[in-house]
Amino acid sequence: MKLNELRDNPGARKKRTRVGRGPGSGKGKMGGRGIKGQTSRSGVAIKGFEGGQMPIHRRLPKRGFTNIFKKSYAIINLGTLQQAIEAGKLSAGDTVTEDMLVANGVIRRRRDGVRLLGRGELNTKLSLEITGASKSAVEAIEKAGGSVKLAESAKAGEGADATA
Repeated sequence: MKLNELRDNPGARKKRTRVGRGPGSGKGKMGGRGIKGQTSRSGVAIKGFEGGQMPIHRRLPKRGFTNIFKKSYAIINLGTLQQAIEAGKLSAGDTVTEDMLVANGVIRRRRDGVRLLGRGELNTKLSLEITGASKSAVEAIEKAGGSVKLAESAKAGEGADATA
């Protein structure tokens, strides 16, 4: 076999239907849209329409609501911090802030703050200034000889306290 003999398998490429190109095409005149009416015209947007029957999204009961005051925190685990230190993104001596985590690419964005969780191992002394932390994360950092300073809003009880 030569490069100039390469071909697709028979039936692998199918030509598209050219709509509205005469009666011989099988899709001529009306182009498969039927006669008159809304759907024969261009620009139709009736996605939930069920032919006059009450649409399913109106038949089903609605439940719940969306809390517009809900806080969304960027979450970071102890294991991720340890990996960042080993990769050289963070140094053990510095005080690690939320802005520093974003600048060094450890987390993508701050959102409403950064919350530290206790998954993984941390065996480096680290000083952190973040919005919130779980009990297990604080214990693990203090066990490694470090410290966690929580933001003022967290201490005031706005959602991300150290006990949560």
